[in-house]
Amino acid sequence: MSLLRRIEKGQRQRQPAGTAPPERRVHRSAPSPVRDAYRDLKTRIQNKLIDELDPTMDVTKQDEVRRTIREMFESILAEEHIVLSRAERERLFEQIVAEILGLGPLEPFLADATVTEIMVNGPRNIYVERDGRIERVNAAFESEEHLMRIIERIVAPLGRRIDESVPYQDARLQDGSRVNAIIPPLSLVGPVLTIRKFYKIPLTAERLIELGSITPEAVEFLKACVRAKLNILVSGGTGTGKTTFLNILSGYIPNNERIITIENAAELQLQQEHVVTLESRPPNIEGRGEVTIRDLVINSLRMRPDRIIVGECRSAEAFDMLQAMNTGHEGSMTTIHANSPRDALARLENMVLMAGMELPHRAIREQIAAALDLIVQLERMRDGTRRVVSISEVEGMEGDIVVMAEIFKFELAGYEEGRVIGRLRPTGIRPKFMGKIEAAGIHLPPTIFGMGDRRRL
Repeated sequence: MSLLRRIEKGQRQRQPAGTAPPERRVHRSAPSPVRDAYRDLKTRIQNKLIDELDPTMDVTKQDEVRRTIREMFESILAEEHIVLSRAERERLFEQIVAEILGLGPLEPFLADATVTEIMVNGPRNIYVERDGRIERVNAAFESEEHLMRIIERIVAPLGRRIDESVPYQDARLQDGSRVNAIIPPLSLVGPVLTIRKFYKIPLTAERLIELGSITPEAVEFLKACVRAKLNILVSGGTGTGKTTFLNILSGYIPNNERIITIENAAELQLQQEHVVTLESRPPNIEGRGEVTIRDLVINSLRMRPDRIIVGECRSAEAFDMLQAMNTGHEGSMTTIHANSPRDALARLENMVLMAGMELPHRAIREQIAAALDLIVQLERMRDGTRRVVSISEVEGMEGDIVVMAEIFKFELAGYEEGRVIGRLRPTGIRPKFMGKIEAAGIHLPPTIFGMGDRRRL
């Protein structure tokens, strides 16, 4: 009989006759003696393994480390005469490996390809996103201290720290997944951890077409725009897939160009040969040594880039990005948080003002109109799907207003069994920059743009 079954049997035998089992008389959230015994066993073996493991072992060699842990694990069980069933033994081993090498109870969700986001609201409440929908899962950390150990394990290899003096931090996992952590006193529910999972197999335009996120005609048009070195802004709200879409667009850059990518946490997966990846750095414990996105954008101009790709414009770096686009660095791309193309322009204007530039609003708008060629708007629909809802050309200025023309627009047809039905359609407008596309030797069929009257935003 296995150890856990003996514990469970012993608990039943200790119950007086005629009384209900303890689990019926206690609150559902109270820990059971069986669970406590299992946790104590796991912690004891885990601590013994950590004490005996060689601290110089290269943990990046996962297979080799797993074999070493397996041998030590079996040895400890034999020495302590611990009898477990095969299923219990494997479960205990995998949980201990997850604690030593991974992220504990989050490991199954990191391995689950259907999970796109993991949200931990304190040690007892874990949620995941699947197919655009959030659900609570049956997993938990042992305590706030347990969750804090996992958070520290994530940020420490990046030379970052998280404590009461720095109570929130951005980071990334080894596989590129984006991480944000925020802890008390800012969080009132305990440590909060959010992981945006990294696609191990990069999402392709063909896959987006299959999902209905975009049409083949729009993809062909955007591919031509990238190859012709137009400056593109990808706009959308939180969780709309801006970085994923920027990565797909970046894939159309010719292989013989020098690309500089600039991000807070490196996520882009460019496949070209000549790519230089730059990542910002927070200040150290003395408050010194910070390197901002803006610093990196300014430095990148001295690195002879053919293309500059900024993962996201959030602040004053927008001014330097626009300057780069206006001074010969064509084909640059970035993303911005905004709910519409017009909102994206307004946010860019505010960001330029954050740079401390004493410029009239008209001068800033002229900079924006001269720098940008195209805005791609993404939206997360009510059914959780992510779609391209607008592709707009930035045409120039009329008076004090930046003028845009919508080239493609999403047309909603209705709802069917809770799913959004609709399609991205051409508006019939032929962009003014078509001459630049054709000068690059790219000729798009007129059918891509459809027919219709010219409309302005």
